[in-house]
Amino acid sequence: MKVFCGRVNPTTGAMDWVEEDEHYDYHQEIARSSYADMLHDKDRNEKYYQGICAAVKRVKKRGQEAVVLDIGTGTGLLSMMAVTAGADFCYAIEVFKPMSDAAVRIVKANGFSDKIKVINKHSTEVTVGLDGDMKSKANILITELFDTELIGEGALPSYEHAQRNLMQDTWEAVPHCATVYAQLVESHRLWSWNKLFPLNLETGDIRPHPELESCPGAPSVCDVQLSQLSPKDFKILSEVLCVFRVNFSQQVSSSPTSHPVHFKCLARGAAQVVLSWWEIDMDPDGSITCTMQPSWMYLAQQPVPWRDHWMQCVYFLPKESLVTQGEMWCLTANQDDYCVWYSLTKSSTQQNILMCRERPACHCGAHITWNRARFGELNDRNRTKLYLEALKKVATPSSTCLFVSDGSLLPVLAHSLGARQIYTLESSSISQHLMEKLFQVNHLGEKIQVLQKSADSLTPADFQDMKISALIGEPFFTTSLLPWHNLYFWYSRTALSKNLAKDCAVLPYSASLHVVAVEFKDLWRIRSPCGICEGFDVSIMDEMIKNSLNFRESHDAEPHPLWEYPCRALSEPTKVMTFNFTELVPTEEINSSGSLNLVRSGQCHGAVLWMVYELTKEISISTGLTGVSEDTGECQWYPHRKQGVYFFSSILNPQTAPTQSLSSISYSLTFVPKEGDIRMCFES
Repeated sequence: MKVFCGRVNPTTGAMDWVEEDEHYDYHQEIARSSYADMLHDKDRNEKYYQGICAAVKRVKKRGQEAVVLDIGTGTGLLSMMAVTAGADFCYAIEVFKPMSDAAVRIVKANGFSDKIKVINKHSTEVTVGLDGDMKSKANILITELFDTELIGEGALPSYEHAQRNLMQDTWEAVPHCATVYAQLVESHRLWSWNKLFPLNLETGDIRPHPELESCPGAPSVCDVQLSQLSPKDFKILSEVLCVFRVNFSQQVSSSPTSHPVHFKCLARGAAQVVLSWWEIDMDPDGSITCTMQPSWMYLAQQPVPWRDHWMQCVYFLPKESLVTQGEMWCLTANQDDYCVWYSLTKSSTQQNILMCRERPACHCGAHITWNRARFGELNDRNRTKLYLEALKKVATPSSTCLFVSDGSLLPVLAHSLGARQIYTLESSSISQHLMEKLFQVNHLGEKIQVLQKSADSLTPADFQDMKISALIGEPFFTTSLLPWHNLYFWYSRTALSKNLAKDCAVLPYSASLHVVAVEFKDLWRIRSPCGICEGFDVSIMDEMIKNSLNFRESHDAEPHPLWEYPCRALSEPTKVMTFNFTELVPTEEINSSGSLNLVRSGQCHGAVLWMVYELTKEISISTGLTGVSEDTGECQWYPHRKQGVYFFSSILNPQTAPTQSLSSISYSLTFVPKEGDIRMCFES
């Protein structure tokens, strides 16, 4: 059955009615999942198998049958490990119906149907008894319900219910326990993801609204590949602290609680950020440990496992506190059934702890309007300097300027240059109110007018019957995912043409799409076929993931923040398409084809695409590649935007990968103005 879904096109701004299959949501769930990444996580898989073998052995040693409950079985991999380890029977619970069906097929394909029962229910709905889903309660509990924050997928309520209702009086758990660690740091770079810094201009400082300065920020955790941060990006203020443990072999509680930890400061600094990660012990002895610690925690010769389904956490404290070396402070981890947040005090009185029990939430609007990368971009002083230099060419005392970007500070720069009249167009009421408060607190409310309209609905009356002499954008829009989605600026410029003066300056005046062929260090694993995993055939998952990826909205490229994912350039970066903003969006398609000659040896996993904006003849801004090492080809990426990644499926599959080294990659790209999308094809 087909259904029609209405979606706002991020590039054109139009409402598109798209005919979708009734299983659209299912395909999106599979395409965006981390199933392939988890199955490729050899360290995780080996540790789970070792822990399962040890648990089965302990139960057998007591003279009992080993009855396993596997909650969130996914592919059924852990259940098959349990049976292989000697378990007598396994109940594998999976609530996601398509995944449950896949687990049934995988279990059957591997010959375990007689010992594994897949149950398509939420674990809280499972019944026990002769007529129930489980004939008897289990004595081994196996789960993989964890996310980067450990408890964010509802692990605690699931454990609590299962232990009370589905387990025998005594049970073994794999993992046996989890430990959450934290480290207090000062970090200008990380803090810039959460606060808006004052902007120093010759005409005076621009300060954020007091509500923004006092706001605790977004309640969601910031998950990141901490290993990709440079040691120069933060100053350590505390030892690595053990903040709390969860013992899964005992009754778990999901009730809100706080975990205060006293520590002595290692250095003087501004306490701003808590770095956090966890590890799981698979057995009671703690001899089988799977850790999420960042690379700098490993010994020099120790291999560092890579995983994207479990990363590390960055928590922003509600406010920064100045600490001194040798001072005693208390870091409190506050926890409910789904979230963790931190507070820092000089004492650990009950009053201070209780004050932090309520989960922080944004009350200023900025953390709802801007994500972490956007905060970082707005605080990027080098970038601001480039825009200021470019604006000097177009913002004059006689200029009537219109800014088309979401939550931009460029109107403030134009005001500092003396522009006569300034308008800024915001796409949402939240963004409108946020910017109005920012302008008002800096006494610019009368000089900068905020409009909350669509570009095609603006009339000369909105501009006091004046023509726009300078149309300016970064461009940045909150709805954009892929680099070319910000071409919405071009569509807005086209819709605004009747309001523009004949000699209207447009900044940026053009944009260009660039591409480079790369070898990823690890990111390729998320799209690599699984085939045989730890001795079990899970190739059915490859079929599901492939079908779902072909079904995706962005059917060719997918967005990734590549500063977190090291890669090497195998070709020279190449400009493949240009978009002229001084002209209207064309009705005809823009085509580009050619070849990327591979100048370095390596496994070519895919192509990366990004935009470069030409602000003036001398000044351009790249939202992608910012540098390539001549010796190694290591890439440096713009950290405040996501780049588009096109994975080569034939290269990712060892069975079909070319046996001879490649010399070039051919490409064919087509920009379709009606769709606002870029169709692409790459061939080796």
